[in-house]
Amino acid sequence: MSRSRSIMSSETFRRATLGLGGNIGDPVRAMAEALRALDARPDCRVVAVSRLYRTPPWGKTDQEWFFNACALIETALGPEPLLDTCLAIERNMKRERKERWGPRTIDIDVLTYEGVEQAGGRLELPHPRMTGRGFVLMPLADMAPTLDVLGRTVESWLGDADIAGIEPASAGSEWWKMAI
Repeated sequence: MSRSRSIMSSETFRRATLGLGGNIGDPVRAMAEALRALDARPDCRVVAVSRLYRTPPWGKTDQEWFFNACALIETALGPEPLLDTCLAIERNMKRERKERWGPRTIDIDVLTYEGVEQAGGRLELPHPRMTGRGFVLMPLADMAPTLDVLGRTVESWLGDADIAGIEPASAGSEWWKMAI
């Protein structure tokens, strides 16, 4: 059995990073609710959250701008159970998957998981496209600039990324605790 599929004891917490975003309805509120739902679980705790960013659409550009953020969590869940938890939160918040890179109320991606690199299957770690996406790297650099991703720091990857149009939408990282 692979390390990432093994059952973890409730006392074994690992660090993982998540990317959050949305552009339909009230995405800031949706991201805040998602983070609070994760933090309320006994097997997850939110350690740090980036500032909130307003970002131009990526991939499918004929849609509204997005709000994006990243979070550093500690979790007793393995990588796939963490993905399942994030997908369940999306479903509970009425996320519909209609088109790739299309409009969404909420999106939660598992970006990295401490000690795990895996390709193929339903979860690739680190996230296979994170190192080329400024809307992921900029908020991730707020809280984890020295995090190693594929042999380079987040800060180093950010130096090569397209960040045109990305702008801070919050002054600090407490926005998720205040959004109602």
